[in-house]
Amino acid sequence: MYIAITGGTGFVGRALARELTRAGHRVVLVARGVDQRDAAIRQLDSARFVAASLDDTAQLTQAFAGCDAVAHCAGINREQGAQTYQHVHVEGTRNVVAAAHSAGVRKLVLLSYLHARPDCGSAYHETKWAAEELVRAAGIDHTILKAGMIYGKGDHMLGHISHTLKLLPVFATVGLRERTVRPVAVADVVRILRAALVENRMTNQTVAVLGPEEIDLSIVVRRVAQVMGRRVLVLPMPIVGQQLLAILAERFMPVPLVTRSQIRMLAEGISTPLPGSVAPPHDLIPMIRLDAAQIRAGLPE
Repeated sequence: MYIAITGGTGFVGRALARELTRAGHRVVLVARGVDQRDAAIRQLDSARFVAASLDDTAQLTQAFAGCDAVAHCAGINREQGAQTYQHVHVEGTRNVVAAAHSAGVRKLVLLSYLHARPDCGSAYHETKWAAEELVRAAGIDHTILKAGMIYGKGDHMLGHISHTLKLLPVFATVGLRERTVRPVAVADVVRILRAALVENRMTNQTVAVLGPEEIDLSIVVRRVAQVMGRRVLVLPMPIVGQQLLAILAERFMPVPLVTRSQIRMLAEGISTPLPGSVAPPHDLIPMIRLDAAQIRAGLPE
């Protein structure tokens, strides 16, 4: 098959591209070209890189030409200048849908967020939901994956936790009472994406994607610290304090240790599917646990 991936040089997009090309499929990596963390991704056999913005429907249509399916993985977790949630998640998805129609794409798969929903006071959640609604109304066979906390090489979770532990022996959890998370390995997410794209499974369904283990974030931090050979003191911090830290991090750090959208996610917990989503088919249920081997493989160099 011939499959286009928006956000093709990003964390999930890279992992998906590698899996698809290993299986003999051809891919088009559609991205602005800003993410340079893995330059080798552009050299994959059976992969073609297209520098295209989600702003440009004509560019997207050209990129999707001849493709059987599109995996829409592009997204942001903080706003920077013109790259707002509304612009990227909503207008970008509107353009992806229009380009998919023009190019005659038969299947569209959207990677969304577990708790994306309307009218909740979070621009991140609300724009992710608006993107889902655009895909549902597109008139194209589709699958929407509402994923929780995804981890693996090049992620936000292991990358940010390990970076913090290198700087400080203290880690602050979000809120005085912790909410649980269900970390899901990127390999499990890619397996579900591939089934939707290649095997045309879960058609016109919204699927919740969660890891096999429900745990406190503090347990995740302690496991990472143990693999790194570091001691850590985990302390609770009021949500308002975390929000202030996130504002400062977003303003002054090129790659913030934490963002306001992440604080909102952790304050809610990332472990419970919303009504309207279904579990993956039995053979696609994520099974990879966050153990020492997975953490070691996912830590930054």
